[in-house]
Amino acid sequence: MDRLGALNAFMRAAETRSFVATGRDLGISASAVGKAIARLEERLGVRLLHRSTRSMTLTAEGRTFLDHCRRIFDEVDAAEAMLFQASDTPSGVLRVSLPIAGMLLMPVIAAFMKTWPDIRMDIDFTDRMVAVIEEGFDAVIRTGEIADTRLMHRKLGVFRHRIVASPAYLAQHGTPLTPEDLLNHACLHHRYMNSGRLEPWPLMRNGVDLKLDLPETAVVSTIEPLLYLAEQGLGVACLPPFAVNRKIEAGTLVPLLDGMLHDAGSFRVLWPASRYMPPKTRLFVDFLVDHLVLG
Repeated sequence: MDRLGALNAFMRAAETRSFVATGRDLGISASAVGKAIARLEERLGVRLLHRSTRSMTLTAEGRTFLDHCRRIFDEVDAAEAMLFQASDTPSGVLRVSLPIAGMLLMPVIAAFMKTWPDIRMDIDFTDRMVAVIEEGFDAVIRTGEIADTRLMHRKLGVFRHRIVASPAYLAQHGTPLTPEDLLNHACLHHRYMNSGRLEPWPLMRNGVDLKLDLPETAVVSTIEPLLYLAEQGLGVACLPPFAVNRKIEAGTLVPLLDGMLHDAGSFRVLWPASRYMPPKTRLFVDFLVDHLVLG
């Protein structure tokens, strides 16, 4: 392994705290990672990592060295970005993370792939808060506010949730006309995967938020099962518009209490901050901003 490769192996090990995970990311064995870092420590004359059978931590020297390594690779990325910007046809792998509900955004992703066929997509679907930089993502799409100051972001839009139920459910159980009516209906809830909390329904009256203890007929951690359960007539669900608008147009779901909901979410695209934004990432971000309709 060359010097730059050894530095990269050290950076990945420092971030993952695991030779196994580092080896998996780099396509080499865990022992090869360990040997590369050991040779690096021998050449530098300092220990960079404290290693035990159960844990791995950075030494003080390791933390300082990691900061320098990150700056080195930022410069490498910047140099590559400048070269890519000179290319008429952006190419390469674009690694993107979408929330599991992002499956509903795939028409826009597909349109991007048709527009830029030389850019190969590597898409990860997860609702967990990924470590964008540490896990090597070029861009991620998430809802809510941004806490990581190492990331740049653009807002893709604000959306208002919609409360829906199937025609069959409403025929059997009646149509709720006020938020309080929901207390007597089967309610299908979304649970945040990270915190385990139920996503609140953004109900309001006269501009004032309403906090109601709604029945918990079913609780799931992703959107697609909520859609299915609602379409099957098993209850009332509160879902983002991009998940239900086509179902409403098709008549399989009916919107309820539209005038009693406030804006509850925003989508953002995030990417690692650097001096030069790779053209493939810039194209992807601009395409999302221009073509994504949240409803």
